[in-house]
Amino acid sequence: MGVDIVRPRVGDLIFQLYGRPLHPELFDILAWRKVQREDYELTLRITRTGHVITWENADVLLTEVAAAADQELPEKRRLLSYRLRGEHSGALLCAHGITYHTTFQVETLAPEIFLQVHDEILLDGEKRGLLHNFQPHHRLSVAPLGMIAVESRSSCLFLSTFHTFPAEYTVVKSQSLFEKIA
Repeated sequence: MGVDIVRPRVGDLIFQLYGRPLHPELFDILAWRKVQREDYELTLRITRTGHVITWENADVLLTEVAAAADQELPEKRRLLSYRLRGEHSGALLCAHGITYHTTFQVETLAPEIFLQVHDEILLDGEKRGLLHNFQPHHRLSVAPLGMIAVESRSSCLFLSTFHTFPAEYTVVKSQSLFEKIA
């Protein structure tokens, strides 16, 4: 028998970047994947509240988190922190020529448009990336989704995340770029 997982309200979420790893036990991890490349390692985790993404090369380690604001997370080496509201962007120049750029958007939609976008994310997530489809409260309800898509190019890595909140007809989207500048 499955257990319903309750997501927080979108207004109660934060987006943070750390210059350190965060222990997986801090999060309710629902899906994960590790990607190993010659010049970096990437760990993707979809959580009950959003995601935890860790990017690491020989010189730099960055952890991006979308989580509930009331979740106890360390303050040590927190580099960026934003409430997930509206649209926002941030950038950070790290050591050894690594730059991090992010943008996120919180979008509340009309119910019929939300359902269309939700279905598009579900179809896209089944083809590529990491997808978690939460269990619905009952068989006719729309279950929340969490999806992370990864695109790797020469000297950069581009990530897109999508988290749906059906009770609020809201989609939280983020795009992050990890880039090595020569």
